[in-house]
Amino acid sequence: MEPVTHFLTGACIGRAGLNRKTGYATLAAALAAEAADIDVLWGLRGPVEELKHHRGITHTFLAAPLVAAAVVGAVWLLDGWRQRRRARRTNTLNQREKAPTAPAPLRWGWLYLTALIAALSHLLLDWTNNYGVRPFFPFNPRWYAGSFVFIAEPVEWALLLAALIVPWLLGLADAEIGARRAPFRGRGWAIFALTGMFALGCFRWAEHAQARAMLDSAQVTAAPVHRLALEPYPINPFRWHATLETAEFYQTAEVDTWSGEIDSDAKTDVLYKPPTTAAVEAAKRTPLGQVYLDWGAWAVVRDVGQVAAPGMAPPRLPANRQWTTVEFDDLRFDYSYLGAERTPKRSPLSGWVYIVDGREDAGEAMNGREQR
Repeated sequence: MEPVTHFLTGACIGRAGLNRKTGYATLAAALAAEAADIDVLWGLRGPVEELKHHRGITHTFLAAPLVAAAVVGAVWLLDGWRQRRRARRTNTLNQREKAPTAPAPLRWGWLYLTALIAALSHLLLDWTNNYGVRPFFPFNPRWYAGSFVFIAEPVEWALLLAALIVPWLLGLADAEIGARRAPFRGRGWAIFALTGMFALGCFRWAEHAQARAMLDSAQVTAAPVHRLALEPYPINPFRWHATLETAEFYQTAEVDTWSGEIDSDAKTDVLYKPPTTAAVEAAKRTPLGQVYLDWGAWAVVRDVGQVAAPGMAPPRLPANRQWTTVEFDDLRFDYSYLGAERTPKRSPLSGWVYIVDGREDAGEAMNGREQR
């Protein structure tokens, strides 16, 4: 999921009752829920390195306890700084000033447990979408993807934001009428939001299974289907984007579990498998090619000719040398399929490699960024 969902989920985990056990629970949970995405810093070394390491070791069961420990360590440093600051203020108070309010008691065991639960929530949420995670890496490099929740789900945002905003608004109303402020406000709302997310996930899981059953019982393609994938849309849990693979082509379809309809046109929704050229084979051996094929469960690799890739200038070569562009695309993210004539593709997570004379790597790029 994107960072907003992770941060808000962590905050709700902390406010669901763990903040009654220890101070800093909400802060630790919010930080630990997003900490695994620190691997985006690999992007500083280029888009290929980012794809290679994103959702890598930091998104594993092996790393989750270490991520939680690092967050608790950061909270320990923050708490030490605050105590020193509080001590200095106390020493400079005069008799007319009120001493600063002491923070909630800090219990390190409970704080670590809070951070660990939040760190594990990151793996669970990332598994629900179609990018996937490798939770058993490095012992098992396989990618796992639930593919039933879109990577950015506004319904989840609404649940989580309500859990954090409504108690705050109620607190303002109580302050206005002079009512006594209730400690640990918002526990019920946080539990409601987390329960709502779980219920939404279960509902989407069931609709995903229903959409697959519809495809299994329908004759969508003109040839036997070897495998199929169903990708979610945001907000609407009844709409699914399907990709079906046969021996010679891919075919996409739109599935509506509410109406029971499957929309697919054999003329416009078919992509024939591209031929494997020497340039394609060379591109698969490049760093981008190896990383992309390791991750891309529905990767399509094709030679698109002398076409400039987004974000990367064409190679400058002598007249006696030839170059071509090899495009990497994953059909899981090609929701708005526009046909083979759209070259190069600009769908998310596409990659390109310039190949010279059918064998040499002359440049790699992803998402409009060149790997240098």
